[in-house]
Amino acid sequence: MLAAEGLSLVRGGAQVLERLSTALAPGKVTAICGANGAGKSSLLMALAGLHEPSAGAITLDGELLGAMHPRIRAQRIGYLPQETEVAWDVAVENLVRLGRMPHRYRGEQAVESAIAALDLEGLRHRPVSQLSGGEKARALLARVLAGEPRWILADEPFAALDLAHQQALLRHLGQAAWGGAGVALVVHDLATAMNHADRVLVLREGRLVADGAPKEALSPANIEAAWGVAMRWIGDEGARALVSDQD
Repeated sequence: MLAAEGLSLVRGGAQVLERLSTALAPGKVTAICGANGAGKSSLLMALAGLHEPSAGAITLDGELLGAMHPRIRAQRIGYLPQETEVAWDVAVENLVRLGRMPHRYRGEQAVESAIAALDLEGLRHRPVSQLSGGEKARALLARVLAGEPRWILADEPFAALDLAHQQALLRHLGQAAWGGAGVALVVHDLATAMNHADRVLVLREGRLVADGAPKEALSPANIEAAWGVAMRWIGDEGARALVSDQD
C-alpha cells in the first residue's frame, strides 16, 4: 500500500497540496486527474519520494517513505516525469539499462523485456538525440519498466505518443497491474481515465475532492465542480466519451 496521510506540501511559498489523505492499492491502475494547477504532478512526485511533505506523511507498506534508503526506494518505485530531457546522449538500449541501476545492473532480461514491450527493438542502437518526442517518451518509460518496480508512477505518459502506442502502453500498464504492480498515472484525458482506470482521484486547488471508481469520481457533477464545465458521458462502459452537456 502506498499511502498519504494528511499530506500538505508548500512549494515556492505556495500551498500546492492541503491535508490530502489517500491509500493506493497494488494491482490497480489509479488515474490522478484535475485542472491545470490542481496539484497532480506535485502529488505524484511526493508519492515517489521526490518532495518532502510540509506536513503529514507518506508510507509504503507501513514504512515511512522518507526513512527508506534511496536505493531500496528506487527498487520499489519507478517514476516517469513529464520532462523528456536526457543528460547523456546514449543509445536507447543503454538508456533503458539505466533502469537497472538500483539493482546494480543485474537483470538483463528485464531490459530486453522493456525494449520489446515499448516497441524499441528497431531503435535500440540509435542515440537518444536522434529520437522523435514520442520515441524518446517510450524509451524513458522502458527505462522505468526495466527496473521492475512494484509501483509505476507516470506523469502524463500518453502525451507524446501516437494512438497506436497509447493503446499499447495502456495494455502494458494494465498487464503490470494484473501482475500485482501498483500503477498511478497523471491523466488529462478524462475518457482515458474513465475507460481504463480502476480508480480515479480528482484534485482541485490542492485538495482531494473525489476518490473512487471512475463512474463515481468522474460524474458530471464532479467534473463541473473540478473543471467548471458542464459535460456528460455517452457510450457503453469501457468505451465512453465526454461531450458538452449543451450538445
